[in-house]
Amino acid sequence: MTTTPTETKSTPAILLLLLFFVLTYLVPLNNSGLWQPDETRYAEISREMVQSGDWVVPHLLGMRYFEKPIAGYWVNSVSQLVFGENNFAVRFGSALSTGLSAILVFSLAMLLWRERKTAFAASLIYLSMILVLCVGTYSTLDPMFTLWMSAACVCSWLTLRAGTRRGKAGAWALLGLACGMGFLTKGFIACAVPVVAVLPVFVREKRFGELLRYGPLAVIAAALISLPWSLLIAQREPDFWNYFFWVEHIQRFAGERAQHGEPFWFYLPLFLAGSVPWLGLLPGALRGGWKERPARPELFFLLSWAIMPLLFFSLAKGKLPTYILPCMAPLALLLTRYGQGRVLDGRLRALTCNAWINLGLGVVGTLALAVLVIAPAPIPVIFTSQERPKLLLGGAVLVLWCLIAGISLRRPAKFWQLAAICPLLVISVIGMVLPERVTNLKQPQAFIQKHMRELQGCRFILTNNVGLAASLAWELKRKDLLLVHDAGELTYGQRYPDSRDRLLSNDELAPWLQQAKRQGDAALLLRPSKAGELPSYVPVPDAESRIYRYVLLLYRQRTTP
Repeated sequence: MTTTPTETKSTPAILLLLLFFVLTYLVPLNNSGLWQPDETRYAEISREMVQSGDWVVPHLLGMRYFEKPIAGYWVNSVSQLVFGENNFAVRFGSALSTGLSAILVFSLAMLLWRERKTAFAASLIYLSMILVLCVGTYSTLDPMFTLWMSAACVCSWLTLRAGTRRGKAGAWALLGLACGMGFLTKGFIACAVPVVAVLPVFVREKRFGELLRYGPLAVIAAALISLPWSLLIAQREPDFWNYFFWVEHIQRFAGERAQHGEPFWFYLPLFLAGSVPWLGLLPGALRGGWKERPARPELFFLLSWAIMPLLFFSLAKGKLPTYILPCMAPLALLLTRYGQGRVLDGRLRALTCNAWINLGLGVVGTLALAVLVIAPAPIPVIFTSQERPKLLLGGAVLVLWCLIAGISLRRPAKFWQLAAICPLLVISVIGMVLPERVTNLKQPQAFIQKHMRELQGCRFILTNNVGLAASLAWELKRKDLLLVHDAGELTYGQRYPDSRDRLLSNDELAPWLQQAKRQGDAALLLRPSKAGELPSYVPVPDAESRIYRYVLLLYRQRTTP
């Protein structure tokens, strides 16, 4: 078997892209504690799935958890089976999904332009976008959902360009399978996003007849892949679909009391910041996708996939930054084509502007850290006076960021893609430079591990926060924890008859502890609403340990009344 010249030239690019992915996405996965509530929640749900052998009904702390379907938990559970119960395994599913999405970006670039150089550049730009990088190394379901929406994007292009009936039928069926897997990952939103994304394209190209002829194939394919689990969960838990549809979709999208309510414009600054280090190319890329639509229909297709879901999510009452992650893959392709186009036609203003923006970000960040370093102790804002080495390390990374931006500025036509290294520098040290105030507040693993001996010796473990409860369950490998005051996101599952005793009200806590101490030690881990202030309903403990906003109270066994 002979190797073609094209394959030989592609080998270094493949190896460099793979090295970039490993260094940027895989190496950092175990560098910091799990963030609560998201990472600890998904870690514990998957751990309980493996432990119980129940791969149909998600549970958190042994209680039914109906907020999401099953596929994301399957990925995380398999990851734990392969890598063990550790932070790397918890985050690996997100990193793997992001890597596979980058492959789909490469594939779509090849379908659009038949240029390997462009395809490699698009994958690199996608992997280096700040939003993609932050979410892709964080355990949540959005990278997995984005994988299926990226697949849907590729398939929707195939439906538009297939030349035969068999080809169109196959493309529509693949589109349905992608939507079906997206549905199993995050629900009905997987059916809405592709429709919203392609609607302007179908309107422009007047393809409504094709939609009516072949659309049912996509619906059938989506039903075939999602129906088995959907029927199983309905049989096991008849109320699942009622809760999941009305509460998690209708109320979250349009309800006045939707979770994470934000204004319509919430995603605009996130969209801009998420495109760093390619922000300088963004205006021209979006403008080109619109202005060049008569001659370049593929650019309009990508523009529609990038903007329409953004508008759709902006209409929702409930918003989280991770929701717009599916917009980034088509945006990366637009940015790549625009950047390469500027190199070919010699108009380098946008590339120079991008380098200036990156240089400005690096300089501002460096100056801010310099101010903190020279500030009198204690540093009043975020870092303590003992954390100055973290500031110096962060400053060194930002200086390198500035250096890379400077190189791009001197020769933008040749070195504009070096900007991808900037996020790599940041992610390589982020776990080492985070201030203790942040890690102590959002990463309780270290505090729990410090008191592991006392906690393992307790018969009863209680907490007033579901995120803390998930962290405790993950570290202690036990799910029989009790909640105090508020069940939070477990309120619905706690109402089932077999879980009603898992929540103690404020008035119930003191008498319950009095009885429990006759059977063994008890530990109560709190996150008070204000630092240093314990709730009035908490009894005086036998021992106490504090760190910033966490308080561990120990109640020793009493064998006599």
